[in-house]
Amino acid sequence: MKLTRAGVSADKNAFVAAGYALPTFHYETVKKNTQERPVWIHFGAGNLFRAFQANVVQNLLNAGHMDTGLIAAEGYDYEIIEKSYRPHDNLTILATLKSDNTVDKTVIGSIMESLSLDSSCEDDLMRLKDIFANPSLQMASFTITEKGYAITDAKGTILPAIESDCNKGPEKPQSYLGKVASLLHHRFSNGAFPIAMVSMDNCSHNGDKLRTAILSFANAWCAKGLAEKSFQAYVENSSKVSFPWTMIDKITPRPDARIEALLEQDGIEDLDAVTTSKNTYIAPFVNAEECEYLVVEDSFPNGRPALEQGGVIFTDRDTVNKVEKMKVCTCLNPLHTTLAIFGCLLGYKSIYEEMENPLLRKLLEIVGYQEGLPVVVNPGILDPKDFISQVLNVRFPNPFMPDTPQRIATDTSQKLAVRFGETIKAYDKSPSLNIGDLKRIPLVLAGWLRYLMAMDDNGNAFSPSPDPLLDTVRSYVAGYQLNNQPKDLEQLNGLLSNEKIFGVDLAAIGMAETVKKYFEELSSGKGAVKATLEKYVQ
Repeated sequence: MKLTRAGVSADKNAFVAAGYALPTFHYETVKKNTQERPVWIHFGAGNLFRAFQANVVQNLLNAGHMDTGLIAAEGYDYEIIEKSYRPHDNLTILATLKSDNTVDKTVIGSIMESLSLDSSCEDDLMRLKDIFANPSLQMASFTITEKGYAITDAKGTILPAIESDCNKGPEKPQSYLGKVASLLHHRFSNGAFPIAMVSMDNCSHNGDKLRTAILSFANAWCAKGLAEKSFQAYVENSSKVSFPWTMIDKITPRPDARIEALLEQDGIEDLDAVTTSKNTYIAPFVNAEECEYLVVEDSFPNGRPALEQGGVIFTDRDTVNKVEKMKVCTCLNPLHTTLAIFGCLLGYKSIYEEMENPLLRKLLEIVGYQEGLPVVVNPGILDPKDFISQVLNVRFPNPFMPDTPQRIATDTSQKLAVRFGETIKAYDKSPSLNIGDLKRIPLVLAGWLRYLMAMDDNGNAFSPSPDPLLDTVRSYVAGYQLNNQPKDLEQLNGLLSNEKIFGVDLAAIGMAETVKKYFEELSSGKGAVKATLEKYVQ
């Protein structure tokens, strides 16, 4: 059985007999509709997109609520398209890993086209321009990770690729967002049709991050005479170009060898994963948890598909903000990062195994229920306490979720300001809460400093996960040894005062000394991480 259009058609009965749910819509009709009147293009052709958005659209196509499919575009790692999408005719197998140890298997066929956002690839670029010039296009969505929206480095200096594109104009830009801005300029030049630019990345106020980046190009190009002055007004006009806020939540780990073996036992061929030259690990299948949430600000100036029929929640910006803060600042992301940090230090290779450690489970309960919930505003559409309970009792302990603390630890320096800093700031500003009552959040921050030493609790070296500031932040712990000798903790001051990393100057609010105290204990020798957790969590 081959994962291609012809293969699925030829072996349809075998796929069904093996338990695969297949697309039921008429493919050729949907493909023709999509080519002639595209509605939704998505940038960021990774696992989350294939497991979530593409599955939602397939369900809507099957039910007759949509008659156009998705267009996938990749602007960073073009090998994803060439090595994973096109060899399989844009098909994907979605393995939904359920907490009862069963797997739902679905062939996802809602992606009609896959394109590389590459200025040197003329055919794909021309097709992308045609799509953006089409009045029918209602939305361009994005899952390009939080760092994908960055236009400056940690010091506030504009990134070289961004600066170059700002100076050269919309013709053949090289940066990801420069290319997106160029396509938006092409839409403006061919009728200035309305469109929603929808970030679906897991970061705070994601729509504003995308808007800021796109406006940076528009402002620069217009100021330098490289684009019409009215292009800036077009981007700034929300009745023409909107940048809705969203909250997305679905754990989609990298493709797992156990899932590949399970699918191969069914008779599926050619499922080997590929590691691209940019170190992207991608396969013709994705494995993901069953729980998923997508809450979207209902701001679509050119209309939108009926995604609410597929479980997407549409609401106002204020409610999206409350849901996003609830999840990112308290009910999921901080708990994930906590497990990532201590999981790496304690030698764990899976999230669910960490949940079997009573110390780590108790730490999560305190960070979530006791320290986080007091500053969470209930958004009304999702209950914060129930959300945490589902995370702790259903999602994280799922033994069939092949997620690792090492994956979650990626880019931690970019996450701490939101995942913990917002709670710290809320305590600091509250007239009724005492910031000194925060005891376990500082312990997690100290755990991250201990993690930066790149040595586990047994004294064995490990490789920290990728992080754009890794070399910078590790310099602050350079020279510290895993022993109980007195340590000069003053060299941590510069890092602990960095508001961009922690969201707040920890020294200014009186938390830095607590973090340093915990760090000294965590780094006092082999077994100190476990001992410190036992001391402060039990």
